[in-house]
Amino acid sequence: MTTLLHNTTVLLLNRNWQAIHVKTPADAFCMMASGAAIGLDLGEDDSITPVKWHAWLQLPIRSHDASVNTPRGTVRIPTVIVASRYAKVPLCQPRFGARGIWERDGGTCQYTGRKLKPGEGNIDHIQPRSRGGASSWENCVLSHRSINERKADRLPHEAGLQLIRKPIPPRPRPATALIRNPHNIPDWQRFLIA
Repeated sequence: MTTLLHNTTVLLLNRNWQAIHVKTPADAFCMMASGAAIGLDLGEDDSITPVKWHAWLQLPIRSHDASVNTPRGTVRIPTVIVASRYAKVPLCQPRFGARGIWERDGGTCQYTGRKLKPGEGNIDHIQPRSRGGASSWENCVLSHRSINERKADRLPHEAGLQLIRKPIPPRPRPATALIRNPHNIPDWQRFLIA
């Protein structure tokens, strides 16, 4: 039961019903009990019914619902909740790292323009670390492994290479665009950007 309560399996919507975050069932229960959120009872017939905490405790458990046992009885775990008073869509800056650079550069070698498959690329420091280069958005690009090996600890022009475009930090994006559904929860699909 502890694991079930602490997996991120509850989608949080703002009061305009836009996906903004992912929560654990434990967090969702706390938000619902305090009035900070309401649960959505999502029917198989595409019906959506907002349900406050006291009524949520009385909902029947369907065959496909996850639930937890409490001293008061079995309680259905919500899959989607709506924040009662929060209307914004927060902006998120992608994390700096290999995945962030891969996304920023679109999986494309920044020296050749070639679309790379996973495992074909790595991160190149334009000004090598051995020459004082920082690990930053402005100094790191996605490069084909063979190009990066050829460049070694030289500057691009010293290795006969030229960048396709100057690397810059990615723009912050709405949190909605960054939410994924790793548990393949069907109820989330109607609220996530495809």
